[in-house]
Amino acid sequence: MARTDGREWDQLRPIELLPGFVRTAFGSCLASFGGTRVIVTASVEPGVPAFLKGKGQGWLTAEYAMLPASTGRRKARDGVKRDGRSIEISRLIGRSLRQAVDLRRLGDLTMAIDCDVLEADGGTRTAAITGGFVALCQAVDALVKDGRLKESPITGQVAAVSCGIVGGQAALDLCYEEDSGADADMNFVMNDKGGLIEVQGTGEGGAFSPDALREMLGLAEGGIRKLMAFQRVALGAMAAHIAPPRMLVAATANAHKLLELRQMLGKRFRVIGMQEAGFIGTIEETGSTFQDNAVLKAEAVRDATGLMSLADDSGLEVASLGGAPGVNSARYAGVHGDDRANNELLLKNMAGISDRAARFVSCLALAEPGRETRVVTGVCEGRLADSPRGSGGFGYDPLFEAAGGKTFAEMPEDEKNRISHRARAIALLMEALP
Repeated sequence: MARTDGREWDQLRPIELLPGFVRTAFGSCLASFGGTRVIVTASVEPGVPAFLKGKGQGWLTAEYAMLPASTGRRKARDGVKRDGRSIEISRLIGRSLRQAVDLRRLGDLTMAIDCDVLEADGGTRTAAITGGFVALCQAVDALVKDGRLKESPITGQVAAVSCGIVGGQAALDLCYEEDSGADADMNFVMNDKGGLIEVQGTGEGGAFSPDALREMLGLAEGGIRKLMAFQRVALGAMAAHIAPPRMLVAATANAHKLLELRQMLGKRFRVIGMQEAGFIGTIEETGSTFQDNAVLKAEAVRDATGLMSLADDSGLEVASLGGAPGVNSARYAGVHGDDRANNELLLKNMAGISDRAARFVSCLALAEPGRETRVVTGVCEGRLADSPRGSGGFGYDPLFEAAGGKTFAEMPEDEKNRISHRARAIALLMEALP
């Protein structure tokens, strides 16, 4: 048995995705799957629905409709009472595309995805979802360019395709003639990690077996991978908005700390300094603990920039000095950041003391719009040397001996960054992140 249009059973219909089809929209796409054509537009409005006010997130919704002549026989327009099928498909499109967006990063905005079917030849909902993602990316591009968004909220790709059992054979991307006579009819929505977002299926001509379901799923996976390639080609440079590294503001004026954070976090985040993020001014560290100061700094930068912010408050605790220098580590000798004076005063205060146990402590606070601030603490145990050794690092590194007897200042940066208090805190933070 051959397919009605001569395709292979695992072959998509001719696909075309044309972004920017509607010039007046923030984003748009004409999605063509064979004889099915859907115009998708993305509009952006300030504010969110009442049920989301004060929640620190935006919203994405969708509406689907078939134009009167889309099926070859006039279909009445939706009136005040919308067609039940259109409502169900609208909700499917909204649910699917929300899976591609971190709504907290969308801010106080609502994005509406409108899908209007020009011609229907099967698979209109899957075409709307696949084209809707392209329109969504174009709208985000516009919002970033005009400064209404500071970074892309898109976390991954979403596409959809239909499958069915036609004459006992599993088939991909059904046209209307196949769909109307199929023994089973299914729609699959997936993300770019291969995860299933939604599966809709009906045994039209009777029950179908789990093996048939698995065969259709395999066809859908292959088809959706190809559709995602079409999406990226259609988007061109705008595809850079798909799951870019998150922007992370390091809430520190210490160039050494900023460098360490970039080295440790650069594979996952785009780490920028406070000035690069537009934060000007100083933050008074009035907390009595490392955690207090870390939270204070991270939240101040988050609130000022609207971006995710990471603050580190760290220092040296010496058991024989009752935990000093502690939170005053950077200003132990009176002037903030005078490493030489701080080290000299510490050695003076330790004169004649044989118990030289010490530890470095790093408290990291990650403050993100719309989320509770997360805090982790890393500790590196060691002892104080009798005199400074090494030329690397900063702060108390020349005096702090870790396990093995070398001071932090004697270690290459990559060695220090594997065992330091800050490295341990970052490892805990990364475990806690989704």
